This record gives sequence, C-alpha cells and structure tokens, in this order.
Amino acid sequence: MTREPESKENRWGGFGWVLALIPLLLLGLVLAYLVATGGGLRELAGPPLERVKIERITLPAPGVIRLEVVNDGPQEVTIPQVLVDDAYWAYTVTPSNTLPRLGRATFTIPYPWVAEETHRVVLITSLGATFEGEIAAAVVSPRPDASLFGRFALVGLYVGIVPVLLGMLWYPWMRRLSRPAMNFILSLTVGLLVFLAVGTYLDANEFAAQLPAFWQGVPAVIFVALIALGALLALGARQRGEVGALELSYRIALGIGLHNLGEGLAIGAAFALGEAALGTFLVLGFTLHNITEGVGIAAPVVRKSPGLGHFALLCLVAGGPAILGVWIGGFAFSPVLATVFLAVGIGAILQVVWEVGRLVARDSAALGQPLVNWVNLAGLTAGIAVMYLTAFLVKF
Repeated sequence: MTREPESKENRWGGFGWVLALIPLLLLGLVLAYLVATGGGLRELAGPPLERVKIERITLPAPGVIRLEVVNDGPQEVTIPQVLVDDAYWAYTVTPSNTLPRLGRATFTIPYPWVAEETHRVVLITSLGATFEGEIAAAVVSPRPDASLFGRFALVGLYVGIVPVLLGMLWYPWMRRLSRPAMNFILSLTVGLLVFLAVGTYLDANEFAAQLPAFWQGVPAVIFVALIALGALLALGARQRGEVGALELSYRIALGIGLHNLGEGLAIGAAFALGEAALGTFLVLGFTLHNITEGVGIAAPVVRKSPGLGHFALLCLVAGGPAILGVWIGGFAFSPVLATVFLAVGIGAILQVVWEVGRLVARDSAALGQPLVNWVNLAGLTAGIAVMYLTAFLVKF
C-alpha cells in the first residue's frame, strides 16, 4: 500500500504560525526601542502635551457644581486648581485629580451658583494649561422620580408617537389613489427618508464633536453607519424574493424611530441644562416636522390592509424611541451612546431608502415608465421640500 505524500499545508502548518508571528515580535521590539529612546529625538520633544475634556456639567443641588472630566491627551495630567467665575475655588475629586491617559474623574465644587445665570468653570493643570466649561443657565439638574419620568414620557409622546399617528390617518385617503399617484407618495417617502438620513448624520456629528479626541467621532459615525447598512443589506439578501410590504413598513418605522431617538435626546438635554424655552421650542417644532413620517410608514401597505394591531405597533416602533431619548437626554445623557445610536440610524434609513427605491422602480416598470420620470422626481422633491420647510421650526 502506497502512502500519499504529506501536503505542503500539513508539513508547514506549525512552522507557518511561527512565520506569521515573526513580524509582530519585531514590531514589538521596534516599539519598545521608540518608547525607551524617544526615537533618538528626546532633546526636541518639547513640553508635555496636555488635553482634558469636560464631558458633562451638572448641578445636583443648590450650591453644588459637578464636572465629569476625561483625559484624552497622550500622557498623565494633574489638575490642582479650579476657577469658577474667575475665582479660585475649593473642590473634591474622585478618584484623583491626577488622570492617566483616558482616565476619568468627577470634580465636585461647592459654589453658590445663581439660578438661571451663566457661570464659567475653568480647570488649570499643573503645567498651566486651561480647559473651560460653561453653564448656560443654572438650574438644578433633574433627578429621576416617577413624576418627572411621566412628564418626560409625555413630551416624547407628543414629539414621536402623536405626529406619526396623525400622519397615518392619511392611510384611508391614500387607498383611493391611483397607481401613479401612489408612486408619487412612495417617491415622497424616499425624499423624506433622504432628508432624515442627512439630518441624522449632521446630528450625529454634533454629538461626536462632544466626544474626547480618542473616540475619533466623525470617522466613527461614518464607519458605524456603513457597518449597520452592510449588516442590514446582508440580512435582506438572505431572504428569497422581494421584501414584503408590511416588512418594508416596519423597516421604515425602525429607521425613523432611531432618528426620533436623537430628537428626544436633544429635547431631554435642553431641559436638563435649564434651557426650558429651547426644549419647548423643540417639542413644538419636532411635532409638526414629524407628521409626514406617518405617511411614509403607511405608504407601502396601502394595498394590504394590515390591521389596526400592526398600525399601533408601527406607530410605537417609530415614535416610542423619542420617549427613550427624552429620558436618556434628561437624566443620563451620554454623547457616546447618542453618537452610536444615530450612526446606526443612518445605516437603517439608507437601507430603507434602497428598499423603497426598488419598490418605486418595480411599480414604474409595471406602468411602462422609467424610474426617473416627472411623477417620481416631483414626489422626491416634495418629500425633501416638506421636511426642509418644517425643519425651519427646529433650527436656530
């Protein structure tokens, strides 16, 4: 019996892993040399570079200011002094006023702040670098309790669920429309989704700008959005045939819901910072701005009659996240979570744009028309225009 010669893969398998590790070991030696010698340029190194980010300022009680601080510089930072309104002030800090790279600390300052007035807080490092934070309008930060949870939930209800529900009330009227008219409505849906995708991207970048530098906020938004889009497209590709009308409505509702989460975050943060007038302004503006979202959710199912149960669930998926957003923004705002949620929302909205666009293309082909025709173009333009004009109420 002849024995088959051993394959090259089997013969080199163990040694192959050693070959794969050699570059990594050499890289480790190079890095160790650079750390030990400074690359041979220590005399040109200059003074240490200090960077500190004030992530959040809260007023937990009258006469108390609390700062959450992170060191996003390349080396350890010590903060021995604090200025409040140009006066040095005593403070306590946990765990320490010396922060390692990426380290965090909470500074508590007993300061008699004046309600509804502006105050400035400046952190001074041991090398004299200064980092400033501002309290635009001093009010006690909201504390979680049943009453405030309920009131914030009502705000989210007004902003998210109510306008989506009102938009869905156009469903019986849309069922009477001709097929070309429905293509107009579907194209309008694409227009409003495109606007929401752009708006969500800009909102995500605003939150990303509040992150420490090491988070690389703007690239993170783009990459998370692309990964979310790719994951949703891959999941859709596993399904045989076209996406069902009801499933498409749920996807639209989910994308809109993630966008409405960002709106809730903005409203909750405004109230938490004492900017009640701004918060009320945003509530009114978003309520009007969001009424067209119900039209977009209902449009794919105008020929299907899914039933009241599905409509209620669609409304909850699209509008419910606004309630969650108000809670997070008001009680425990996190720019990291806000950035991630909104970036995922961008990917979800773009995936829905793709699916609704395919539906418009199929219906246009069934009518013997090209995808880009005057009816579809008018619907797309109308969707963008409606969202753009109603956005005047929430931009300042």
